[in-house]
Amino acid sequence: MALNLRQKQTECIIRMLNLNQPVNATGTANEEVYKILIYDKFCQNILSPLIHVKDLRKHGVTLYFLIDKDRKPVHDVPAVFFVQPSQINIQRIIADASRSLYDSFHLNFSSSIPRPLLEDLASGTLNSESIQRISKVHDQYLEFVTLEDNLFSLAQKSSYVQLNDPSAGDREIEEIIEKIVSGLFCVLATLAVVPVIRCPRGGPAEMVASALDQKLRDHLLSKNNLFSEGGGFMSSFQRPILCIFDRNFELAVGIQHDFRYRSLVHDVLGLKLNRLSVQGEKGGMKSYELDSSDPFWAANGSLEFPEVAVEIETQLNKYKKDVDEVNRRTGGADGAEFDGTDLIGNTKHLMNAVNSLPELTERKQVIDKHTNIATVLLGEIKDRSLDSYAKKENDMMVRGGIDRNELLGVLRGKGSKMDKLRFAIIYLISSDSINQSEVESVEAALRESEVDTCAFQYVKKIKSLNVSLASANSASRSNIVDWAEKLYGQSISAVTAGVKNLLSSDRQLALTRIVEALMEGKPNPEIDSYLVFDPRAPKSGAGSSHLKGPFKEAMVFMIGGGNYVEHGSLQELAQRQQPVKHIIYGTTEILTGMEFVEQLTLLGQKMGLGSTGAPASTH
Repeated sequence: MALNLRQKQTECIIRMLNLNQPVNATGTANEEVYKILIYDKFCQNILSPLIHVKDLRKHGVTLYFLIDKDRKPVHDVPAVFFVQPSQINIQRIIADASRSLYDSFHLNFSSSIPRPLLEDLASGTLNSESIQRISKVHDQYLEFVTLEDNLFSLAQKSSYVQLNDPSAGDREIEEIIEKIVSGLFCVLATLAVVPVIRCPRGGPAEMVASALDQKLRDHLLSKNNLFSEGGGFMSSFQRPILCIFDRNFELAVGIQHDFRYRSLVHDVLGLKLNRLSVQGEKGGMKSYELDSSDPFWAANGSLEFPEVAVEIETQLNKYKKDVDEVNRRTGGADGAEFDGTDLIGNTKHLMNAVNSLPELTERKQVIDKHTNIATVLLGEIKDRSLDSYAKKENDMMVRGGIDRNELLGVLRGKGSKMDKLRFAIIYLISSDSINQSEVESVEAALRESEVDTCAFQYVKKIKSLNVSLASANSASRSNIVDWAEKLYGQSISAVTAGVKNLLSSDRQLALTRIVEALMEGKPNPEIDSYLVFDPRAPKSGAGSSHLKGPFKEAMVFMIGGGNYVEHGSLQELAQRQQPVKHIIYGTTEILTGMEFVEQLTLLGQKMGLGSTGAPASTH
């Protein structure tokens, strides 16, 4: 049974909507109870990719509200609350209970509610004599957003900036690490698996891995733990491997332009929580949902854009042919006299035609939707030469450089300020050494286009530190490292590694290559230094042999922001394996190239790396 995160999280939510009663085979509770659902903004985002309004009705939810809106009393119905365990939410719940807004309160917290907050809830409802209204309090461990069967986000904003901020103190870093660990713990609890954890040494990846290992160990000691059903599996074959990385491991992927359909729709049109708004054919905005229920999206998301355009055309022609076929079969006997002898045959044709209509209509809707999206995309691609950005960035990565005239040509050519900034940063990351005069002409070209160069300066600073690191001898190197780590937080050694980890000519990401090696579990110099944590093993026996793999299932987690490029690359890896393997990809937040560069800009500003240009806007 492959790990299907979307299905597992949906099951937990349906159980919650049914007042945490067991759900029968039809997916509903045995007795129908009408109820109200109250959620906060964060939990609304957890629900929205998984459950539609019509599904809510199926589970007896008649009304639903955001917790911070003013609400009228509704008598004789239970209220299901699904909220984050925060001080402000607890105060709202106490206020609602003391005003007797609802008959009974079923409280579900998205992670586990801390003891002090639980005590506040108890004393607050006691004091207002409303404690009898609180029926149940559940820790749901659902604090993550699942976008596809194998894609999730912790929806934790700006963790890249927070973890790389030179002014961040130890306590602040620990809090961010703790939050990430708590989110990953929710994912594992929902899947009910305890993985073997692997990560590179040092930096946020090791911090998260080691804290998660400790949290799982502590939890496994408690009597009613969430993982007991999987307790018997000792061989790696039945346990997944969880590989944890930090964005600096491979910086470029977060920045570069990609030409595959799913990545383009996200990066250019701003796909959020599987929803998208674009200009409709006849003016006005159209809103679309893009997830696994859309067969075209599921089948063609990973294709390059030109192939998608061809595929839309193909589907349209096939649709027209099928419509003609239906018309032909129901068109009577070619104008001949209708004498009733073939009445049975005709009726059969008509029945078939009527039955095939809903399927045809549905196909047409999908074709129209993707025609609309592809048309809008094509407009953007032409206006901004996105195809040429994607191709040239990829060439720079493969060749480790670019001809100066070509480089400056791109920076003076088409594209938004942000496109140019992203291109310039990829140029920096991809070149082996810094060519001072070339970099200066790049900066001049950016300024000509009034681009804010903070992010460029930030990457340049880290890059030049790496170059001096590489050339220093070992004694002075440790001094530079100490100094650099004080100054720039975690990122130095990680970025040094990340510069080499770029695309090889077959476009396979370093991330994918390493994950493949970790899943195979054969000796390999690239991963020999990787750490292993097994929360099920005794502390001493960390190096035991059953952890080496091979693994059928992997979870890959990227700290500091992920994207559809990495997700797609890992899915291709999983499909390529014989037999097919299974990989879940997760990240602290899913970022477009622009959103990630904005975080780099912020870091540049925090380090006082000024810029003379105007801020890079989207245009």
